[in-house]
Formats: sequence, C-alpha cells, structure tokens
Amino acid sequence: MDASTLLLPCSDGAVAGAVDFRGRPASRSGTGRWSAAMFVLGVEIAERFAYHGVSANLISYLTGPLGESTAGAAAAINAWSGVATMLPLLMACVADAWLGRYRTIVLASLLFVVSMGMLTVSALPVFNHDGCSSYHSKSLVCSPSPVQMAVFYISLYLVALAEAGHKPCAQAFGADQFDQHDPKESVSRSSFFNWWYFGMCSGTAVTTMVSSYIQDNVGWGLGFGIPCLVMVFALLAFLLGTRSYRYYTSTESSPFARLARAFVALIRGTKSSQCESSVPTDDAAHREEVKGVLRLFPIWATCIIYAVIFSQSSTFFTKQAATLDRRIGSTLRVPAAALQTFISLTIMAFIPIYDRAFVPAARRFTRLSSGITMLQRIGTGLVLAMVAMVVAALVEMRRLGVARDAGLVDQPKAALPMTLWWMLPQYVLFGLSDVFAMIGLQEFFYDQVPDALRSLGLAFFLSIFGVGHFLSSVLISAIDGATKKSGASWFSNNLNRAHLDYFYWLLAGLCAVELAAFVVVSRVYVYKKRASHDNGAVM
Repeated sequence: MDASTLLLPCSDGAVAGAVDFRGRPASRSGTGRWSAAMFVLGVEIAERFAYHGVSANLISYLTGPLGESTAGAAAAINAWSGVATMLPLLMACVADAWLGRYRTIVLASLLFVVSMGMLTVSALPVFNHDGCSSYHSKSLVCSPSPVQMAVFYISLYLVALAEAGHKPCAQAFGADQFDQHDPKESVSRSSFFNWWYFGMCSGTAVTTMVSSYIQDNVGWGLGFGIPCLVMVFALLAFLLGTRSYRYYTSTESSPFARLARAFVALIRGTKSSQCESSVPTDDAAHREEVKGVLRLFPIWATCIIYAVIFSQSSTFFTKQAATLDRRIGSTLRVPAAALQTFISLTIMAFIPIYDRAFVPAARRFTRLSSGITMLQRIGTGLVLAMVAMVVAALVEMRRLGVARDAGLVDQPKAALPMTLWWMLPQYVLFGLSDVFAMIGLQEFFYDQVPDALRSLGLAFFLSIFGVGHFLSSVLISAIDGATKKSGASWFSNNLNRAHLDYFYWLLAGLCAVELAAFVVVSRVYVYKKRASHDNGAVM
C-alpha cells in the first residue's frame, strides 16, 4: 500500500485515513464494520482454541508425562505465559512500523500452525522411553527423552511467539473496522470489545472441554493436533475477508523510535520551558505523545496483582480439582482442566446482559455511551477478583479438612469425598471479574494511547499479564523455597499436605492493597478527551 494515499482528500462515502486492500480510499459502505470484523473475530476464536488447547491443561502434562514437580510446573507455566504476554510489546512495534497489522496476523497464524504441529509431533509415541505407547491419565508415567523435551520446549515458545504477534494486532485490526469519528460506528466499536471477548471465551470454552478430555482420555498428540487443524481453517477464512478490510498505514518508522524522539523532545522542552514558543511544533507534539503514554503507567502498575490472581486458574485451581470427586453420573469423569470452562461460560452468559441490559440502564444516569467509565469497570473487576481469592481460600480450607477427616492426607491420588461443584463459585467469580476488568483494560489501553500507537497500547495491556505471570512465578519459587525449610511446602506435590489456602489469602490481601492504590490513581486520572455521541456528553 502507498502511504501517500492517506494524504489524499477523502471522497464522499470514504473513511478518513483508511484504505482498501488495493490502497485506494476505503469505501464506508463497502469495507469495514461488522461484516469485516467478523472475519477477524473468527481467526481470534481459533487462536484462543489453539492457545488454550496448550495452556489449559499444561500443568497436567508437565506433572504427568514430563514428571515435573507441582511448584516447578506452575513456575514454568507462569514463565512461559509471561513471555507470551510480554513479547507483544516487541511484535506490536514490528507490526506498526513495518509489517502492518494484517500481515502480522497472517504470519502469526502461520507460526501457530507450525508450532502446534511441532507440539503434536513431540507428544507422539516415537519419543517415549521404556516402550510406553501413549500419554494419558491412565498410563504409567513415561520418562521423557532429551529429544522430546527439546522439541516440546522449542515448540512451546514458538507458540508464545505466535501468540505475541497475534494478540495486539488482531484486536486492534478488528477495532479498526469501525470509524471512531462516525456516531453509529463509534457505538458499535465500544460494543465490539464486549463481543470480541465473548468470541474469545467461546473458543476457550470449547477447547477447554474438548482438548482436555482428549488429552486426559485419548492421547496428548491428538489433543494438540486438533487445535492445529482448527487454526489452519481459520487462517483460510481470515484470508477470504481481505477485500472487505479497512487498512491504516503507519508513516512512522517505529513506535519505540517515536517514543524515544518524544522523550528527547520532553527533556528538551523541560530545559527550555521558559522559551516555549521557540520549541518546534513536532517536538511539542512528541512531548504530548509521550505524556499520553506515561500517564497510563499508574493504572498499569495498579493492575499487576490482578494479573497474578488471573494466572492461578490454569495452574493450582486445576491441581486442586484433580483431587476431588469429578464424577457426573456413573460413567463420565470430568477432566480437572475442564472446570476452567465455567470461567468462559460465565463470561459468555454475562456479556450479553452487560451489553444489552446493564449499559443502557447505566447510560440513563451517566449519559455516557459506555454506561460507566472504563476505570469504574476495571475497579469493579478488581473487587470481584479479590472476592474470588477469598472464596478460593475458604474452599481450599474445606478441601484440606475433608482430606483429614477421610484419612486421605497421605493418599494424594485418591479422590476426596468432596464434589467438584465446591469449586464452581470461584470460577464463576473469575468470569465475572474478567467481564469487568479484562474487557475494561482492553478498551482503556486501546482508547487512551495516542492514536498512532494503538497496537502498542494493546501490547501494554498484555504486558500487565506478562509481568503478573513472571511475578507469580517468582512468588511461587520464593515461597516454595522458604516453606520447605520449615516443613511441608505450601505447594507440596501432595496437595493434601500443602497450603494453597495460605497462598490464596496472601493474594487476596495483596489485591486489597492494590485496589486501594487503584482507587487513588483513578480518581486523579484525566481521560483523553473524546466526545461521546449520547447527548453530547464527554468522557
């Protein structure tokens, strides 16, 4: 595409600043809007299916076939998840400066296919030691070969790289299909973030149920292979929508370079504040741009513990669930990882209520098109996350009590006489928290960054969870080492002698401190001014 096309005056019916796949001004009626966004949403659903086909049950694979300890596996998963959510900072810059969001999505999807294919190969019987023929919950634990471990971890981190390219670009590219300057499309864009997360969760729910069951009861190779095939078909569907997309061409060299110039301009402006009129216009614009990024960091910093809490659902929650009575009826035994489905189902059930009932009702009082502000939405999610950890701690105390009363403390593989439904409330609370905090953060970091840095803004959002995963890994390793010295580790391989309840109480307390800090910084935060289209109200 020719960037100079963007400098041409838009004809009637064209979208300002956008071009079609041939580089011509994008027609408002022929490109973008929901008809185009649905293709992007489709590839995102498949990406969630592929990613969670790996991550949802990964702790079972590491502590089972690969023979790692509970604490070591949890720390390894958090480190991998941290990489997957920190790399988007780099990939967003690559997308904004060189490749563009569309090409980055295509390349990331191709990498997903390759890495998932490698992961499938790593789980095949050809790599097994000791003549083991398959990996599933009823098999003896096989000793992994060095080749298997190497292929597995290489492919795992390639999945992280694919995730890093996909995440910031797909959502930003989907939101780009709605013109923020058009009243109707602006309202649709705000709704898009809700339905985007609905689509993500539908993909997550399906893969958590299907893949975890296949991995536990059939084989890990097939469990990894099905998400790979889903990603192939989704990529083909995404390419079919090429003609209908709106593209925004960046004329900047690199977002990092742009920010570096902005910092220099800010320093120069500080030194010459007495001669403000002599400062070049470009420098003044760059100073405002860097200020626009810096003012987001207090919000970023006060959401880190929420990200630490978020990481527990795919690690320790799953290990807890594995100790419970998971029978439904006489034949069906629910995979432990499948309980994560209730997070997605809660989100899918509540998003339509939020979008169609809560927002219109709140709009009558606030006169905001979004019902409540983005920061109010995030704060509500933080409160729900704190309550979820309190409930999780109480349930874990109950589980430990049942193990003691049943005389099963030293039988970690025995199913406790405690139904899996005891864990349902904490999963539901996690889902409700995500509807408020996760979607609110996505919209906040897309909307409040300078317009030229929106992919980078979504990467900043993802970096919250990258830092949160790394912090969770550090906390687990540090607590594991400290508590081993004084007796049983909080994260003992025998969960009946562990103390996950102590860890959950610690996270609930940290979340309470974080919430207080968030309230303080959100009260002084000034939104980037943008007119709402409801009765002229301004956010």
